[in-house]
Amino acid sequence: MKPLIKGIHHITAIAGNPQANIDFYTGILGLRLVKKTINFDAPDVYHFYFGDELGHPGTVFTTFPFAGARKGIKGTGELTYTAFSIASNSLAYWRERLGKYGIAISDTLTRFGHELIRFEDHDGMGIELIANDRDDRPGWSYGAIPQEHSIKGFYGATLLLRAKELTAKLLTEHMNYRLIGEEGNRYRYGTEGKPGDIVDIVVEPNGNRGMQSAGTVHHIAFRTENTSTQSEIQQILLKHGYQVTEVKDRNYFKSIYFREPGGVLFEIATDEPGFAIDEEEAHLGELLKLPDWAEPSRDRIEKSLAPVSLNPSNYD
Repeated sequence: MKPLIKGIHHITAIAGNPQANIDFYTGILGLRLVKKTINFDAPDVYHFYFGDELGHPGTVFTTFPFAGARKGIKGTGELTYTAFSIASNSLAYWRERLGKYGIAISDTLTRFGHELIRFEDHDGMGIELIANDRDDRPGWSYGAIPQEHSIKGFYGATLLLRAKELTAKLLTEHMNYRLIGEEGNRYRYGTEGKPGDIVDIVVEPNGNRGMQSAGTVHHIAFRTENTSTQSEIQQILLKHGYQVTEVKDRNYFKSIYFREPGGVLFEIATDEPGFAIDEEEAHLGELLKLPDWAEPSRDRIEKSLAPVSLNPSNYD
């Protein structure tokens, strides 16, 4: 039987200034803007999707940019660090690149045998780059970043929780995850244990609760193959007492949502149909794409959104 959950689909964060958000993730990190749309639950706010060439599941970091939003606070009950995967020889390149743009970088850290660096974006979003030789995804570059050093997609994510037992039970008994390692108060879970499916739980029993706003993660989405497998996992979760939403149509995937026991918002999203359903692959992210129900309000929506432009060439 195929597993119902196949790793991380996407991670969605709250951001501040929309243009600064695009500049950082496309210009400095080199991710492709694969879709420019709106927050379906708040149509006067953008929803940006950044990923590899086609926005494959497991590569897509998305943002809701609220201009003028105050900065959030990292804390328990949140996903505090999003880790991206890079080649094993790429840390020196990224140290130099991030330093060129004045971004403060941690010392080189070692975790489960892999070296990494940690930093924050302009909003305070926690980011890690983990160097490894286990990722055969090609990555994406607008050209300024050499292909061999480009970000390949997610490595994993860190959940900061006051306790792990109930969340670990959810992951291992209902979501096809298994415990694959422990280091101090960090517990690592994976479906196959490869880049793109890693979830770390860091336990801080007395940690302060986080405050969600700009620079914090709104939710993490996990991959499922299609609506049939999504329905199966939905029924499993409901059977075990989780408060799961109805299926929501996000155009590029279908979604269900629920809170895991530690407070982090989880989503289960389908791999289908992807981001090329309303734009040619060569032109992903160029136009503001709206769901059908929002098209009658396009003029009003466009006037409510600050103009943004894509300028990766400004970051050589």
